[in-house]
Amino acid sequence: MNVTLRPARTADVVAIRGLIDMHTADRRMLAKAAVTLYEDVQEFIVAEVDGEVAGCGALHVMWRDLAEVRTLVVQDELQGRGIGSQILRLLLDRARGLGVQRVFCLTFEVEFFSGHGFEEIKGSPVEPDVYEHLLESYDEGVAEFLGLERVRPNYLGNHRMLMVLE
Repeated sequence: MNVTLRPARTADVVAIRGLIDMHTADRRMLAKAAVTLYEDVQEFIVAEVDGEVAGCGALHVMWRDLAEVRTLVVQDELQGRGIGSQILRLLLDRARGLGVQRVFCLTFEVEFFSGHGFEEIKGSPVEPDVYEHLLESYDEGVAEFLGLERVRPNYLGNHRMLMVLE
């Protein structure tokens, strides 16, 4: 199996959307509008297996020292072969390169992320002054990260996890 990791291109959005759609019915991932994926394509890494997009993940910077790993998914039949780990490592390297010190995720895959150094968030994830700034964000992922009540009706019940980068 030949795996190649690379930055996503606009031509990959259809495949990324397909990967996301595999898990929206079981509510493991939130559906994303195509326009959102095009707007955020520069945040994505894709994994190609034998020339076909087989996995993806994104890094979304939220604050000077804080970013989120988003939309990390691998085709079901290829899970357990290290592709997700490769994507995650590249996203964490990207975070380090940007000067980010903390990376979080919202996930059901607690064991996977724990195995890469993430820990479940206890209490408030940011200082009060940063919290006030983040409240201004329109991003639902930020609202979930902060545990805001307004996202509760759509909340998937996933876990908030955080990793401090070295």
